[in-house]
Amino acid sequence: MKASAKKNLSPMFGDDVKLISYCPLCGSSYTPLQTQILGEKEDSHLMHIQCGNCSNAIIALVIISSVGVSSVGLVTDLGSEEVDRFRGDCQVTTNDVIDMHHLLQDEEKLFARLA
Repeated sequence: MKASAKKNLSPMFGDDVKLISYCPLCGSSYTPLQTQILGEKEDSHLMHIQCGNCSNAIIALVIISSVGVSSVGLVTDLGSEEVDRFRGDCQVTTNDVIDMHHLLQDEEKLFARLA
């Protein structure tokens, strides 16, 4: 295994731990080398797993506790660098959603804002 690939692996990927082992879109098997750990805090791990076959990815939050391992995943077309970039951005507020709704209601205003 290359040294650059090793640094992206988490200790939670031992030989006996098989989490999120196949792509939900094309069914291809994932390998640990396709996994990047984007963040870890206490017993939770944010991971980006990209399919080598169809290039889609999963962003998964894996939580390890005394009662077992649980995970929730989101299918995405974002690369790991994009996830990192957006992860640090501000949260979308209720006012942001209302402002966007109003902007989409007025076509002229929308195109003026895009120009």
